[in-house]
Amino acid sequence: MKKEIDCHALIVQVARGDHMGVPKFYRWISERYPCLSEVISDTEIPEFDNLYLDMNGIIHNCSHPNDDDVKFRISQEQIFADIFAYIDKLFNIIRPKKVFFLAVDGVAPRAKMNQQRARRFMSARTAEEQLQAHLRKGEELPKEKRFDSNCITPGTLFMAELHSELSKWLETKCPGEGEHKIMDFIRHERTLEGYDSNTRHCMYGLDADLLMLGICSHEPHFSLLREEVKFNRPAPKKSGAAVPHRANPSQINFHLLHLSLLREYLYWEFYPLKVFFLRAQSVLICFIFLQELNGYLFAGFTTISI
Repeated sequence: MKKEIDCHALIVQVARGDHMGVPKFYRWISERYPCLSEVISDTEIPEFDNLYLDMNGIIHNCSHPNDDDVKFRISQEQIFADIFAYIDKLFNIIRPKKVFFLAVDGVAPRAKMNQQRARRFMSARTAEEQLQAHLRKGEELPKEKRFDSNCITPGTLFMAELHSELSKWLETKCPGEGEHKIMDFIRHERTLEGYDSNTRHCMYGLDADLLMLGICSHEPHFSLLREEVKFNRPAPKKSGAAVPHRANPSQINFHLLHLSLLREYLYWEFYPLKVFFLRAQSVLICFIFLQELNGYLFAGFTTISI
């Protein structure tokens, strides 16, 4: 008797493998289904019960918003102040009624550690090359030390001091990436007696794989919050004009992407294939599984592309 493949079990295993997301997936989905997301307006914000923040995107935005600017300097105190201002902004936008969940990346699995080490080595080398290029041109650089983004790693002094600042909200330390801590919490809540299946979830994060994780949660009311992404934006001209550097949430447009609507779009996308002798959810899970393989760094599928 032929064994059936449990696509949902497969996708959970791949998604928990920690990767960098599916290349160009968010852009592809936004351009193919432009009505998926809406610009947040102060007067027309849907009500949400739970708000989850994948904090690493906020930390990176507030500490090194523009790596190409070698003259940019910011103190650790200002980074922390900007992070808290960003959190306040996101909370005041959504105003969750029940749960406010903050998740910072902890220690990653061993395979991800090796991949992170390679990325951070390249990041440090690129930063040094940029610095030397400006010095060769005779440009004057600030005397203050430039912030090293490699500090945003579990176990560093910077992260320990940030944890101390966040300890008024975060009391638990556990390994794993932020988005998987969030999904573990949601899965745990679903197992509890009396769980409301109509709970409205909103997750903030920059990784494209949050789309897949949200769909795989099987929650009927799930939205993603993120900054506005402008595709095909012209490259900034190199001039002496000053450019605003620090992350200022009051000047950022935020988008809500509704996963329930994405499910409907994907349903009608596959409907002409006449494969709906299967459950619609099974087809969606298989679609997500293939996309996860596309972005799964440790399998080596270099020829797969959206």
